[in-house]
Amino acid sequence: MPVNRSRRTVLSTAALTLALSALVLTEVAYAGKPVGSGNGSSKEEGGGDKTGIYAAAKVQYSGAVTKNGGSGNVASADVNWDPPPCWYAPYLGAKDFKKKMSADLKEQMNTPGLGSGGTALGEVQRHYEDDYGWTDTPGYKDYNVDKDGEGMFWAGVENPNEPDYLKRTSCSDLPFWVDNGEPAPPQYEEAITPEMLAALAYQHMELPGTKVTLAPEATTKVNLPTWAWLDKAAFDEVEATAEINVPGFNLQATTTATPKSLTLNPGTKDATTIPANGECPIVDGKIGEPYAKGKSKETPPCGIIYRRSSGGGTFPLKASLTWEISWTGTGQAAPVNMPNGTIEAVQDITVEEIQSINR
Repeated sequence: MPVNRSRRTVLSTAALTLALSALVLTEVAYAGKPVGSGNGSSKEEGGGDKTGIYAAAKVQYSGAVTKNGGSGNVASADVNWDPPPCWYAPYLGAKDFKKKMSADLKEQMNTPGLGSGGTALGEVQRHYEDDYGWTDTPGYKDYNVDKDGEGMFWAGVENPNEPDYLKRTSCSDLPFWVDNGEPAPPQYEEAITPEMLAALAYQHMELPGTKVTLAPEATTKVNLPTWAWLDKAAFDEVEATAEINVPGFNLQATTTATPKSLTLNPGTKDATTIPANGECPIVDGKIGEPYAKGKSKETPPCGIIYRRSSGGGTFPLKASLTWEISWTGTGQAAPVNMPNGTIEAVQDITVEEIQSINR
């Protein structure tokens, strides 16, 4: 019978935390380690055996995402926005979970000098074997093996790209059962959702570089308008997808990035940007306008006028391309806005002390 006590009281002891780190969390963190892909699609499936029961549910990435599983090159314009540092996701079917957890418990309980950790491990064993639970968390009989194939035990997954250790390891509750087709119990606020998958796709998104074409190129003149532009091919719409797909459970989300504007920072206060705020919008499918012969006396729609020379050095011209980000996914057909993303590139510009030039 479940015991009426707080799950936090039962499971917050240091001994149990140490025991769990050895039993489950390290394994699940590896199982959920995101994998990247380049152009096209790449997946890393969960493990399984001949019964078809998956050993772990892994986030699968496809589209414009990093190849090595690291963070992409998109920075959120909202400094307060962060991808999930951890989450709960399907881990093991009942029989597989019993096999692993019971073996790990036995090994840990036979560890010399375990001390108070042995008591905590005993409660974990009772929780899964003898229907021992607490206020909002029921216990299980024999690891729920009579429901094998009808659901999975879920467990915490660390986001390996989260630098804050405490945040990364905060999904530390004991693995819990979820029936196929049912949501996780409401107390598990970090249970994986399509919106969280969209945020993970955003975190791994790899957008095209932002090298601005200039005229004059690399070396310009004082008081001479420098034209700047990006060809349409440099900023087509980009998509990245993250999904979890195991028997009885499927969630996916696609994050879409659409180019919005280019912002120029000349690298010196002694310069004038065109437009004055330095933000060049998309017009007719392109940003800025390529320079052409005969336009030397015209004002470019996107560009810079340097007011002094770089004195034998260079000015670091920073070009920031802003992308509008949105997502769609399971249960969400209409696009939902996310914080804008930016990517930056710096180009060294030499400015010579010449008042005019024919070109």
